[in-house]
Amino acid sequence: MKFSIVTISYNQARYLERAIRSVISQEGVALEYIVVDPGSSDGSRELIAKYRDRIDVAVLEADAGPADGLNRGFAWATGDVFGFVNADDELMPGALARIADAFQRMPRADVVSGCGYFVDELGRRLRRIVPTPVSPWLYAHGGVTVFQQGTFFKAEWFRKVGGFCTTNHTCWDAELFLDMALAGARFTTIGSDVAYFRLHQASITGSGRLDERYGRDLDRLFEKATGRGRLPRDKVFGATARLVKWLANPGYLSRRLSRPRAIG
Repeated sequence: MKFSIVTISYNQARYLERAIRSVISQEGVALEYIVVDPGSSDGSRELIAKYRDRIDVAVLEADAGPADGLNRGFAWATGDVFGFVNADDELMPGALARIADAFQRMPRADVVSGCGYFVDELGRRLRRIVPTPVSPWLYAHGGVTVFQQGTFFKAEWFRKVGGFCTTNHTCWDAELFLDMALAGARFTTIGSDVAYFRLHQASITGSGRLDERYGRDLDRLFEKATGRGRLPRDKVFGATARLVKWLANPGYLSRRLSRPRAIG
């Protein structure tokens, strides 16, 4: 099994080196690493050059945004399993080996998500992230937790759905996973910690600067998942979906409350 990991970066030199090192230090797996930078001017290009002997492909060309940049990166990918680590996020030591083990133990799985942590600008752990299985209905009604940094998927499914939607500038990762679910991909989760999701003022999640556009994207994804616009009764469906998330996944609560051995 060979992994292809893509990192997209644009003026994220403050965190980029940690992201790169977290990927190239993975052991026990076949790994192809691709870094995409559409034109940083903050020293990121110099960092990419510093690690160029450990980066298989560097895509240094203008793009139309993060989703387009990821598509350009994955166009070079030759692995069996894909994943993407943003320039301000990190993989934990041994993450890919644990994901490889999961795919080997569960050969029918198409998408595997591990657990991880939100961290702050200094890398301090804030709270644990525990993913849940994905279905279109549960996703539309807020009944899933998707952890992009800890999610890995078979290459065939990325190609089957046509990659990322390049007009989505807020939740392109969630749309990719929804498209896979709609196409019939089988999602599963594991309790191991595999990645860090960094929150900071310059990030989309941390800054909230795209909240209005994010709301429009969510409404569009809701319609994609359900075939209709939102209705008043969806508030009830939402409460049901969140209950299902807790009751239909026996390991969810225990994973949320567990204090696993530190591995990163």
